[in-house]
Amino acid sequence: MRTAATQQQAGGAAENSAASVASLPQLPQNRPMDLDLQERIPVNRYRPSAPLRVTLDSIEKITPEGSPNDVRHLVLRWRPGEFWWQEGQSVGIIAPGLTAKGRAQPVRLFSIASARGGEDGDGCTLGLTVKRFYWTVPETGVVIPGLCSNYLCDAQVGDQMLMTGPVGREMVPLDWSAPMLLIATGTGIAPFRAFLQQRSRLPAAERGKTLLVFGAQTEGDLSYREWMDDLAVHDSGLQIVYARSREEKTATGKRMYVQDRLREYGHQAWQLLQDPRAVTYLCGLKGMEEGIDDALAATALDHGADWPALRQTLLDEKRFRVEVY
Repeated sequence: MRTAATQQQAGGAAENSAASVASLPQLPQNRPMDLDLQERIPVNRYRPSAPLRVTLDSIEKITPEGSPNDVRHLVLRWRPGEFWWQEGQSVGIIAPGLTAKGRAQPVRLFSIASARGGEDGDGCTLGLTVKRFYWTVPETGVVIPGLCSNYLCDAQVGDQMLMTGPVGREMVPLDWSAPMLLIATGTGIAPFRAFLQQRSRLPAAERGKTLLVFGAQTEGDLSYREWMDDLAVHDSGLQIVYARSREEKTATGKRMYVQDRLREYGHQAWQLLQDPRAVTYLCGLKGMEEGIDDALAATALDHGADWPALRQTLLDEKRFRVEVY
């Protein structure tokens, strides 16, 4: 979950018209990196001052009973033609009620967990991966439930909600035939679920090789694992590996974090990065970047390369993309 302050809501002129899908800039399935095209990806069709009213179509708890984490998959529905997005974008949710100052609650942003065709292919639904959040007041130790995450996790099928967006351009893939290195922790898997869903709908010849490294605390916290594993069985260009920090150890006896698993699969990651079109995507909790950077630096050293120089090249070419919260 991210607040509106942590991700830019505006990006150039806002697309607020009720234009048809055909009139929106559509991303081709396969093309070279086109940063001008990326800047034209529509954002902010719906703003906090004029949100879209959507309906909760379904809600499912996807962490097992007894898990310390409560993660839910929500599916939101709207009428045909009301909303479009690209994989890698986010939406905002406005919880009901007013702030202490009598204003509407601030927008909370969530990565869209569905491909552009939606959950059932009709383009009228999208999924969200929501973890119930609590925070502790440092001075008193009082535990307070996060307003928006608990609102969503407690919602009932048929409830009406206010949604804004789509938001963000940085994480949107432009070339599905290009190799991808995807690195996620926790609910950071959400945009990559959208990536894999879109990938599964493309002809095999249009799918670039992809390595997903996904880390969580326990087996039960690896959201969507069964579904993703099934995709990998039928997709020879897709490899998915996992890290369970509370259930696995490294060779040195330390907890197995996502960066440790990435280090183990450094050769495969390095092979992907040799393609000049390859893009690395990171999504998860803020702070994960340092461990990932260390793992990639060690891998580069194994191959006689200068990671700081390569990282800067990837950043300059927009081929190293990070979304943390």
